[in-house]
Amino acid sequence: MDLTVQQLKDQLKNGSDAQIVDVREPAEVADGMIAGARHIPLGELGSRLGELDKARPVVAVCRSGRRSAAAADQLTAAGFTAYTMTGGMLDWAAAGLPAG
Repeated sequence: MDLTVQQLKDQLKNGSDAQIVDVREPAEVADGMIAGARHIPLGELGSRLGELDKARPVVAVCRSGRRSAAAADQLTAAGFTAYTMTGGMLDWAAAGLPAG
């Protein structure tokens, strides 16, 4: 399932309990992440699923939306309710939203 940058921004503003997982590589997250996001590179996701709460939805985020779509598929297969943020951090930045 997909969420736009605006939909995620609105959910966060309204107190969503979604877990944001940034699946980019370490060098990419050095430029900043969405506040409250957890960094789990896509290649490590399968071995780190235990760090996530299956009772809460997960929003996967990457640079452009491709890796996060793969992450959301992997999370869904593991029993999570998962979303991908379309457009990734490129769209987040283009919308002028903060990345700390």
